[in-house]
Amino acid sequence: MGWAILVIGILIILVLASCVKVVPQAHAYVVERLGAYQGTWSVGLHIKMPLLDKVAKKVNLKEQVVDFAPQPVITKDNVTMRIDTVVFFQITDPKLFAYGVENPIMAIENLTATTLRNIIGEMELDQTLTSREVINTKMRASLDIATDPWGIKVNRVELKNIIPPAAIQDAMEKQMKAERERREAILRAEGEKKSTVLVAEGKKESAILEAEAEKRSAILRAEAEKEKMIREAEGEAEAILKVQQATADGIRMIREAGADQAVLTLKSLEAFEKAADGKATKIIIPSEIQGVAGLAASLKEIVAKDTAR
Repeated sequence: MGWAILVIGILIILVLASCVKVVPQAHAYVVERLGAYQGTWSVGLHIKMPLLDKVAKKVNLKEQVVDFAPQPVITKDNVTMRIDTVVFFQITDPKLFAYGVENPIMAIENLTATTLRNIIGEMELDQTLTSREVINTKMRASLDIATDPWGIKVNRVELKNIIPPAAIQDAMEKQMKAERERREAILRAEGEKKSTVLVAEGKKESAILEAEAEKRSAILRAEAEKEKMIREAEGEAEAILKVQQATADGIRMIREAGADQAVLTLKSLEAFEKAADGKATKIIIPSEIQGVAGLAASLKEIVAKDTAR
């Protein structure tokens, strides 16, 4: 009898313990009573009715990521390609998530495939390859509206990879290669053009510098020649001045020594001869000196005749 009471007590404790539930953070429990929806438990400690209540579904409220396999789609210009998508979603209503659709993940996958086919079917191949952001935005809006009755909010949709046919890939690679070669040729031509311009500018600048140097050299030579002529003229003038000064000093000394007018006149003639220095072609002699010069010439002839006798 005592053992039976002990067993019954243990069973009661176990049943009561099973009725105590703790809901962790970012989770929610959907509870049913006798098969009908009773309520949604949020984070914290909860107690259910024994044998009447049960946790129908445990819901994760964190943002979840689902990577779907590539789906075949056909573009507007009849090109078949494969596109795989990544969907970021979050459960906002645990009750709708539990009772809205049988398999939410499969439903989202099928909905993503059909929505993607509808969007790509209105676009051509080139537009599909260059409009990822547009496709992502359209798909997110469509999926968010469609999954709202399921208690699911679609935050983002990303095209993970776009796989065109092999022939299209080869054509695209050839086109890219041709484009790279064209850009390379343009860059090479621009480089050669720039190099030619730089060389021409360098030659022009060199010619300008040479002309300026030649001009400066000619100016310096002219200035040197001018300076030389000035110095030569100054030297000749100074030499003549010294000769005349010496002659004047000699005449003054003769006069001081008491020489007569004839001697002074002869000395004057000698001074004119030295001044001419054999370079002058014409010398103007004052009239008072000409008479003395004639007298001197007569005396010279008389002396010469006497010597001959």
